[in-house]
Amino acid sequence: MKILIVGKGGREHALARALKDSPSHPEVYACPGSEGMAAAARPVPGIPDIAALIAWMRHEEVDLCVAGEEAWLARGLADACQAAGIPCFGPPMKGAQLESSKIHAKEFMTRHRVPTGGFEVVESAEACRAAIRAYPAVLKYNGLAAGKGVAVCTGPDMAEEFIDSVFTRKQFGEDRVFVEEFLEGKEVSVICAVSDGEALYFTPARDYKRLKENDEGPNTGGMGAVASRQLLPKETIERIQREVIDPTLRGLVEDDLNYRGFLYFGIILTREGPKVLEFNCRFGDPEAQAVLPLIEGDFAQFLLKAAKGEIDPGLIQFNEGWCITLVLATRDYPRSSGSGDPIHGLDAVTDGRVYHAGTRKIADGGFETNGGRVLAVSQTGATREEARDAAYADLAKISFDGAQFRTDIGTLHFE
Repeated sequence: MKILIVGKGGREHALARALKDSPSHPEVYACPGSEGMAAAARPVPGIPDIAALIAWMRHEEVDLCVAGEEAWLARGLADACQAAGIPCFGPPMKGAQLESSKIHAKEFMTRHRVPTGGFEVVESAEACRAAIRAYPAVLKYNGLAAGKGVAVCTGPDMAEEFIDSVFTRKQFGEDRVFVEEFLEGKEVSVICAVSDGEALYFTPARDYKRLKENDEGPNTGGMGAVASRQLLPKETIERIQREVIDPTLRGLVEDDLNYRGFLYFGIILTREGPKVLEFNCRFGDPEAQAVLPLIEGDFAQFLLKAAKGEIDPGLIQFNEGWCITLVLATRDYPRSSGSGDPIHGLDAVTDGRVYHAGTRKIADGGFETNGGRVLAVSQTGATREEARDAAYADLAKISFDGAQFRTDIGTLHFE
């Protein structure tokens, strides 16, 4: 079996390794991929658009396309695969709008009675200011923004900074904004494999979006994650299934979205119960790097069947332990990316998993930084403490100038 993963980051590296390790031993490719993930997936660089990608897959007789990056789905990757007769695990454009348009997602949730926070859509800086009636205030850019289009503003200065970035500097493009009700509670990520109204949820995870310890500093794409079947009580999982996942699945069918792909529920556990903060139409990052090491069985065959319309839970199982993922970022992240700093110690990590996100190979065969979030280190263990200690022991072996990381992943939110 030949599988192509579309994307190049740490999430795609984690997907590639999970697929490569499947007992069916598929050939795995990644477009464009990277040199850092080459041992798990052969990079396919230089493909400019979806039409060229479809032509390449036809020529190589690819059996399954797996969407990693959301931007390809928003441009119609799954629609083009369907027209070409290539199974794709990723939703068509109208299904991908659940991520590519946050307003569309909120309207979907309202229509299908999926619990979420109240919101008000605004189209100007003045309207945005008027819609903020209390702090903290949550401001969200409607379109795709690489995980940076959300601001939880504790005061007017933070709100003005976001308003300026969206309406004046147009950092993310031309789109609307909405002001959302601020919800309090612990957050959890639940990722499902969905196929024609059926779903199998993977191990729950919790990511850490703020740059600094104690959830301080600016929002990032994620500085670490924790995953375990023990993360949530059984009754909480059952409530999420009943109140969040089931009505969403019914809505996908009722809206005729032909949804086959990963569906990520960003959930906050409020006093009133679970409420959805966002949908993503692909695996989370860095949640993928924490969840996928806990999958056992034939992940490749599972995704192939799901892409063809059948969820077969007998093909995979889930380790009941814990996985901790730690992210190493460059000096000025998230304000800017960095590059050119040699990375030391990668060969010293022997039993953990290192996922490349922003790296580049250099002449001596080693790697240097080439992005904001550079690497993720993941370790599993029977207990949270065991996984956490092993992950930080591995992280201590890796270094580059200006490296940033958090020291409270797997500790904070578990008091």
